[in-house]
Amino acid sequence: MSTTSSASTGTLESSDPLATIAEQHTGPRAAPAPIPLSRVVRVELRKMFDTRSGFWLMAGIAILAIGATAAVIVFAPDSALTYDTFATAIGVPMAVILPIVAILAVTSEWSQRTGLTTFTLVPDRGRVIAVKAGLAIAIGVVSMLLAAAIGALGNVVGTAIAGTDTVWDISAANLGMIMVANVLGLLVGFMLGTLLRSSAAAIVAYFVYSFVLPGATSALAAAQEWYRDLGPWIDFNYATTPLFDGVPSAEQWAQLATSGTIWLLVPLAIGLRLILRAEVK
Repeated sequence: MSTTSSASTGTLESSDPLATIAEQHTGPRAAPAPIPLSRVVRVELRKMFDTRSGFWLMAGIAILAIGATAAVIVFAPDSALTYDTFATAIGVPMAVILPIVAILAVTSEWSQRTGLTTFTLVPDRGRVIAVKAGLAIAIGVVSMLLAAAIGALGNVVGTAIAGTDTVWDISAANLGMIMVANVLGLLVGFMLGTLLRSSAAAIVAYFVYSFVLPGATSALAAAQEWYRDLGPWIDFNYATTPLFDGVPSAEQWAQLATSGTIWLLVPLAIGLRLILRAEVK
């Protein structure tokens, strides 16, 4: 009786679906395939547009470019209707908005608490940050090209309305240097985002860096002779100024590289190290 019972029990156990599944998974599990880079790029690009702040920042680039162009046509004297005037009018708001776009690309993981999900699905944080940096630069370049096209159209339309000759007083080389300067400003915003990981703190820091620090360094250069010669080598704001005036000289490139290492590369390396080691909550 007991033998029959044991055999019957063994038969039931061997036919148990749970036992079969357990036997199938006794071996080592294969590691899941990493998320493709193309998918990471698509997700990060969507994240830069699908919030109210991100959407209106992107829309604001086009809105401000069109508004600045219209303001030049309406208020500027006929003699000032040149491409340089339109480019300057559009470039000022662009120089403010693009670094904020780069800041929010990084800090949104902490301010909107998406970092836990992002870095769980893609444990390689450096990969995510590299994609964010690449997308911020790409959006900046595309935005500047769009703004340049709007300015060119405004130049043609404005001079046609005024009945004056169309003046193209910015060469392709000058336009390229202006784009380089704006990309460097964008990277400063990205650096502050990685370093502070707080949207408000990074934006305030950027405005201090862009609008308060230049005045302080100019006053220091006027008051202290020793800083007058040293300033271009350690003042990144000052070193980027020649980019707006044309192609810099070899010495100006060296000053840009030296001050950029101090103000951009070193803090960016520190910020990236903090992101790679920080606990995400």
